[in-house]
Amino acid sequence: MNTLAIVMNAPMELRLDRVGLNPPGAEDVVVDVEWSGVSAGTERLLWSGRMPPFPGMGYPLVPGYESVGTVVDAGASAKNFIGQRVFVPGANCYTDVRGLFGGAARRIITSSHRVALIGDECAAQEGVLLALAATAQHALAAHGARAPELIIGHGALGRLLARLTIAHGHAAPTVWDVDATRRVGDFGYAVLDPAQDERRDYTSIYDASGDAALIDTLISRVARGGEIVLAGFYDERPSFNFVPAFMREIRLRVAAEWQPQDLAEVQRLLNARALSLSDLITHRREAAAANEAYRTAFEDSSCLKMVLDWRTCQ
Repeated sequence: MNTLAIVMNAPMELRLDRVGLNPPGAEDVVVDVEWSGVSAGTERLLWSGRMPPFPGMGYPLVPGYESVGTVVDAGASAKNFIGQRVFVPGANCYTDVRGLFGGAARRIITSSHRVALIGDECAAQEGVLLALAATAQHALAAHGARAPELIIGHGALGRLLARLTIAHGHAAPTVWDVDATRRVGDFGYAVLDPAQDERRDYTSIYDASGDAALIDTLISRVARGGEIVLAGFYDERPSFNFVPAFMREIRLRVAAEWQPQDLAEVQRLLNARALSLSDLITHRREAAAANEAYRTAFEDSSCLKMVLDWRTCQ
């Protein structure tokens, strides 16, 4: 078996290529992908070559962990999935390239235990956002976590953090973004230029920017005993001046990878109409235009989420 997939051979070298697939096992499903998302965080680091050392990292690789498609075949123990539309958080099913993430392909094979059924709670394309929404949910759901009063970055992750905060019944947070185009609109919460915000007593700040250089600035804005949550993914070593952090006795927390219960909670909120994934997908391209699509996703600030359309690929 083989399929068309996006292959990163090296930093800045990306192409649509045909790769081999391992045969499915008894509990596996075979998914024909319709849509896959491009991550502006981890995939940007893979594409640029700035990804920190990571287990399984190396080139050539198939990126992507935000795929939606239909199960077209399955092993003996997973036949009930055939015909279902599912979300797939990546796959490691390739014979001749790495599948550290592995979701950016026309056909993927993965365990049926890893997929999530997509019902009427979101449109097919919006299903690619489930991983990002689960990432935001995981940051909010840690034991003892405080709901964010301030969120840094009004990209897709920052918007989902804000929407989930409100969906869980907390007060609307303030959001910072230095890009004026991302501050325009009626969001149900305030989106400010940091220079316009004089507040210095936030009890909880969530950074969704991925900019490690901001930590000292955030420490200067947090209340004594407050919490700073690193919710993005950082290619530079995070560091901070100790004395201001000491004076405020801050808590610093790193939000890690989402877990199945986070995805289940996101789907519950979507089903209850308490959460929406609308207006986050801003750009769409056919998978054949992957090179241009990836550059747009990483270089165009107006792009919140790029989605690739695989339906015309054979």
